[in-house]
Amino acid sequence: MQVTETLSQGLKRSYRVVLPAGDLAARLDSQLVEMKDKVKINGFRPGKVPMAHMKRTYGRSVMGEVVQNAVNEANSKIVKDGGFRLAQEPKIDFPEDQAEVEKALSAQGDLAFTINIEILPKFDIGTFGDVEITRPVAEISDTELQDAINRLADRNRPFTPKEGVAAKGDQIKINFVGKINDVAFEGGTGNDIDVVLGSNSFIPGFEEQLEGVKAGDERKVKVTFPENYSAANLAGQKAEFDVTVTAVSAPGEVAMDDEFAKGFGLESFEALKEAITSNMKAEYDRASRDKAKRALLDALDKKYSFELPEGLVEQEFNGVWDQASAEQKASGRTFEDEGTTEEAARADYKRIAERRVRLGLLLAEVGEQSKVQVTDDEVSKALVERVRQFPGQEKMVWDYYRKSPEALAQIRAPLFEEKVVDHIIAQVKVTDKVVPKEDLFKLDEEAKV
Repeated sequence: MQVTETLSQGLKRSYRVVLPAGDLAARLDSQLVEMKDKVKINGFRPGKVPMAHMKRTYGRSVMGEVVQNAVNEANSKIVKDGGFRLAQEPKIDFPEDQAEVEKALSAQGDLAFTINIEILPKFDIGTFGDVEITRPVAEISDTELQDAINRLADRNRPFTPKEGVAAKGDQIKINFVGKINDVAFEGGTGNDIDVVLGSNSFIPGFEEQLEGVKAGDERKVKVTFPENYSAANLAGQKAEFDVTVTAVSAPGEVAMDDEFAKGFGLESFEALKEAITSNMKAEYDRASRDKAKRALLDALDKKYSFELPEGLVEQEFNGVWDQASAEQKASGRTFEDEGTTEEAARADYKRIAERRVRLGLLLAEVGEQSKVQVTDDEVSKALVERVRQFPGQEKMVWDYYRKSPEALAQIRAPLFEEKVVDHIIAQVKVTDKVVPKEDLFKLDEEAKV
């Protein structure tokens, strides 16, 4: 087998591989000999099938295996000799001349093909001592703790039927059908839904239009979905709901005492306050850590610059672009509506793709050099959490992940990334900055990674 490098440009390499006809014939004969004692052909005793008959019967299919083995052998040789780490699977190009291919498959001519690869870049990680980030933190005030207690009380507040009209704070039971341009939309219908007026649990403007209703009333409620609504196809859309009120109830009192706490399995109201405080602190810590991660990734993106595999960038860009296009199509919005053009949007998403690939390669390299490991137990725990998101389908989802290494890798990858991020944060200079709760939980306008 002859392997000749024909291109070395940046991270791209191309090799011409030639397997002479004589080698093809020898490899074919070798495999047919191995098969000879195993195959059963009518009219021949085991091991006595003539080689010419073996070639006529199995030659074509066995030659396919010979070619595949030759490709694999060449790939391994190229990677080993070059000390490469591949960015993606190699691309194999065979001759376009079908006659030439047929000659090779019958061992009457040389087999020539091209292997195109793209390799991962080599770069120096160095140290992280020069990286500085600010980590926002927020303290739990007495007011915020009391607000959390009040919300808990509201969720467990008893309601009793009342006569007359509903006011803010009352609970109403409704049936509704939502329409956009007089057409009912998916997810816009509900029956026997409880709504506490003033709770802001529905679309802005929805609850206010139901103040003053009484049981049996029918109303048309007109609202506009927020621009950042979770369902992209509804974001910014004007909708009209046909609402029927079936019941009105008034709120009762909630005694904030030890008996109330026992309803949550705690022995006292003080223990309940401590549990709420602990949960809030965990929530604040997660938000703080997420902000620190974002700040770290921003800093690393500025610190490191190295050549990126075009194939990985293109793959990442296609994923981002396809998602953005689907959301845009579902919402009916255009680039002009978003104050941009398709060309500018593509450029922005290309930068996002490059950032993701760069940081992904960096974190992978740091993790490998630092021997960061994700245990099977950690993967199992994460998988359990994933399975819980599919009530009633737990066994099917569990079996799917357990039988699919690729799917299980999607569970392991974010665990690995978080561990690497924590490893790096432990080495950089971190300055804590106390901020209001609102700033801590404010979403970044553009979450690039």
